[in-house]
Amino acid sequence: MSLVDHHATPLVQTTEPPPLRVAGPRIPGDNLLFTPEALHFVGSLVARFEGTRRELLAQRETRQIAFDAGARPDFLQETEEVRRGDWKVARLPKELLSRGVEITGPVERKMIINALNSGADVFMADFEDSNAPSWENIVRGQLNLRDAVRGTIDYMHPLSGKRYRLGEDVATLMVRPRGLHLDEKHLEFDGQAVSAAFVDFGFYFFHNAHALLERNSGPYFYLPKLENHLEARLFNDVFVFAQEALGIPRGTIKATVLIETLPAAFEMDEILHELADHAAGLNCGRWDYIFSYIKTLREHADCVIPDRAQVGMTQPFMRAYTQLLIRTCHRRGALAMGGMAAQIPIRNDADANKAALDKVRADKEREAADGHDGTWVAHPGLVAIAREAFAKHMHGDNQLDKLREDVTVDAADLLRAPTGSRTEMGLRHNIRVGVQYLEAWLRGQGCVPIEHLMEDAATAEICRTQLWQWLKHRALTDDGQAITSERIGELANSEMRALTEHLGEERIATGEFAAAKSLFLELSTDISQFTPFLTLPAYEQLTQTNRS
Repeated sequence: MSLVDHHATPLVQTTEPPPLRVAGPRIPGDNLLFTPEALHFVGSLVARFEGTRRELLAQRETRQIAFDAGARPDFLQETEEVRRGDWKVARLPKELLSRGVEITGPVERKMIINALNSGADVFMADFEDSNAPSWENIVRGQLNLRDAVRGTIDYMHPLSGKRYRLGEDVATLMVRPRGLHLDEKHLEFDGQAVSAAFVDFGFYFFHNAHALLERNSGPYFYLPKLENHLEARLFNDVFVFAQEALGIPRGTIKATVLIETLPAAFEMDEILHELADHAAGLNCGRWDYIFSYIKTLREHADCVIPDRAQVGMTQPFMRAYTQLLIRTCHRRGALAMGGMAAQIPIRNDADANKAALDKVRADKEREAADGHDGTWVAHPGLVAIAREAFAKHMHGDNQLDKLREDVTVDAADLLRAPTGSRTEMGLRHNIRVGVQYLEAWLRGQGCVPIEHLMEDAATAEICRTQLWQWLKHRALTDDGQAITSERIGELANSEMRALTEHLGEERIATGEFAAAKSLFLELSTDISQFTPFLTLPAYEQLTQTNRS
């Protein structure tokens, strides 16, 4: 029997013109998405919660001013009772109790089919870091998910003619909307761009919540880049409002929060408490977490980090964060999800492929032994390896009984700077990866294989903020040479010459390399200011480049 009345009348009114106006160009099929009822629903979210969102973003800026002046994140005194209290999140639905392997990727049609068929337990369809948010990508992504929920999604490759369809046994679908800091300029409320998070959540929920429940599933989400429990409270309020509007019981929505900002690591209990009716777990968003460490402590000279490649999961500050996450989640009855394996199979080099897969295996075995309940991979070819690694340590659906009461983490543990060296190779790698990723992003591609790793916006953020931090604090490479803007510029020119030789002059000339290089260097070398997210200025260029 269904949990809901599927003929319930939405609370949003449809007799008046929708308050939300579509300002973007028409995309084939968008009439299925932008119905008057859907526009009223998402418009009601914006009307009710946009003011709170903007207040919370302003509070982020205020906190960052304090961090820049010397303050550091810490556990909140005013919420100590929450951390000490004996409480748990609401019971999880059966299909979310077993999430050993999750695969992630953008909301591209072929990707959705392959991911759902991959053998993973969960597919996280991503509107955020692995999706370049051109208007066409956003609209088509929503339409693709609409078809996926109903089981009608298919795809034919335009060159090979190969057809892709869903199999019988598909992964559970979760959706990651864009972060609270991002706007969607192609939808307007009172003439202003609206919250991208409300857009992505709202249209997906409105069109698919009932259909998911009819299929004995539910509307499940990942929430990115939250910085504190007040932001979690906003999402909880959004969930309650949305469920009431569609006549769905409170608690039907389940959300896993990515702990991928340094401030959020100090409020994991509080975040779960705010979302208690809707919380499914927390996830170790490792790459964004490193980026957030740099961003939050950017003015602290004792927190300058080494080459990106040296900041792994065995660094003490990263281990402290993951161990605390497992203990916190299991104490509260929530799942503790591990981080991303960014490696992808290397088909033309057997030795390199073995080395890459061995890294994935070791990473996943470490996570499973620590007590994680599941993990992320970026490629279907890694699903079996991750599952095998977890099977060595996890003998049921999850490890909720592994309470990790041996873990004790204080603020100093979470703030301890990673150790290692800074090298010219690291400088070049940051430039090379950052420029190539941004170039692809400006062409509308947000998930990019570069040097046998699947890169998304988080790794590009590390690349550019590392350079900014090194410049700001006059760091030296291990050969004693100063890291200067002139040196970075020379290395960028050198790397572009190498890319031109590798890719060909035509590819460089017809791509977005000039714009990507210019933006990357601007964000990396202007130490008079710090841009909080590269996707903010890049979004303006993206929408101009794609004329959408």
